[in-house]
Amino acid sequence: MKALRAILLLLACASSISFAQHLQSGTYRFDSTMKEYSLDKGNGDRVVQLEITFTKPFDVKPEVIVSVSNLDADKGSNARFEVKALGISRDGFTVQVRTWADSKIHGIGGSWIAYSNK
Repeated sequence: MKALRAILLLLACASSISFAQHLQSGTYRFDSTMKEYSLDKGNGDRVVQLEITFTKPFDVKPEVIVSVSNLDADKGSNARFEVKALGISRDGFTVQVRTWADSKIHGIGGSWIAYSNK
């Protein structure tokens, strides 16, 4: 029975190590110091994008999760925003932030995780 437990523990550790090799993460930030930043100006649909390149390409196209951890929005209007990953490939993806109507986003940032089970 002890041998079986040891084998199961070894397999669990090996699969964790294998999964960790298929995981990359990082952060992103958009604000008015960027050349083409427009989320704090005007009205209507406005979009900014940032290309993310993985430090090591994946063997297959990964899944990507993007989160928001900080937001600096104008108090004079609703904070409307959408953050998503576009153009996901083995080599990278694009983080896109969009706002609309009269919302003014002075800065927004967060994290991303890319992972593959293969």
